Amino acid sequence: MFDSDVGRHMYKLACKLFPYNRSLTGNGVRKTLKDIKKILPDLTVFEVESGSKVFDWEIPDEWECQDAYIVTPSGKKICNFKENNLHVVGYSTFIDDYLSLTELQKKLYSKESLPEAIPYVTSYYKRDWGFSISHRQRQELTDGQYRVFIDSKHKKGYLTYGEVVLKSNAKVRINKEIFLSTYICHPSMANNEISGPVVTTYLLKWLKSLKNRRFDYRAVFVPETIGSITYLSKNYQKLKENVIAGFNITCVGDDNSYSFLPSRDGNTLSDIVAKHVLKHHAKTFEEYSFLDRGSDERQYCSPGIDLPIASIMRTKYGEYEQYHTSLDNLDFISDKGLYGAFKALALSIICIENNKVYKYTNLCEPQLGKRGLRSTIGAINNMTQFNKDVINILAYADGEKDLISIAIEIERPLWELIQVVDKLVEHNLLIEV
Repeated sequence: MFDSDVGRHMYKLACKLFPYNRSLTGNGVRKTLKDIKKILPDLTVFEVESGSKVFDWEIPDEWECQDAYIVTPSGKKICNFKENNLHVVGYSTFIDDYLSLTELQKKLYSKESLPEAIPYVTSYYKRDWGFSISHRQRQELTDGQYRVFIDSKHKKGYLTYGEVVLKSNAKVRINKEIFLSTYICHPSMANNEISGPVVTTYLLKWLKSLKNRRFDYRAVFVPETIGSITYLSKNYQKLKENVIAGFNITCVGDDNSYSFLPSRDGNTLSDIVAKHVLKHHAKTFEEYSFLDRGSDERQYCSPGIDLPIASIMRTKYGEYEQYHTSLDNLDFISDKGLYGAFKALALSIICIENNKVYKYTNLCEPQLGKRGLRSTIGAINNMTQFNKDVINILAYADGEKDLISIAIEIERPLWELIQVVDKLVEHNLLIEV
């Protein structure tokens, strides 16, 4: 069903994108989108000027950081931005000064519970500066004068995002959309940042290869929060009219667990399909409440927007100790982890594409033997899974239940029922309504 090498391809792309110094704005975002566009030529890049009003927010100035470090009293360079871009607090202002250790400590951030980790810290909407440092290294600092240097600037510029739109290629089109969203605004973190755009890129590549897509697909690569708000401010009315299901794609790279976060409604097609897929694909998964939200589902599901957006994840953001630190690195994700999430999302799309309503055309059970749909030899335990699926689908195909409802009722993965349904339609035992 899927390319067996897709996990390896996704991990390779993750390795390429990982080092870029992404933020809400700037060249790190542009470089990320440029690399994705090499795989997805249909990607269109948009830029929105600094200062533009987007609902209750305003697009911030563009931020670029060229270099940053601290020089200790002994002359050692630490917190080197060129070695790890997490060392600099996101959106830090320019500084070139000397501080005492007491003064410097007020501008340092570390995580005592993970003494080897560099935490990820930002100051997007208030001009400030700072450095992140491992707690172990912080404890080793001695009294004296420290040079602090951050070569950064804020300037009028743009917020940059990407969009891919794939139109239905089926003979009978449904003028509705499936919406996918992922974010491209964090620096070097693997599960929390890079896994989302990587999996989304290869989902779109797979979707382009599918024949007879009934739905249109719209996918966006946006800076988290301000990016989704910006996109919605320009498109939400169209999305409200057309989107019937969708997923916010984040934290999809590790191999530790699966997680599900519902839409605010909790009972949309996205929610129903996601839980169905995870039950059969993952066997076990953590189910969260919308009260546990923390990514762009906050915007897509907000009152007045009300899009049916759910999240299928590996380990959920905030639920693993490496989250928002340098330990969320390329060793924390894997080709297997990426592929597992890719498959879960692809199966969800397959379920939505094939979720039709059928009606049985006969009265009472049909004679299946003469149609080659059941053995003509009656015996105990002579029914195959195919035979069971045939009679169960016919029993529930009343012209009102959709296929996902039937699959849930008979406890079978919907994607394994598609061939059965096709056979029943071929023999005129089912009609689509």
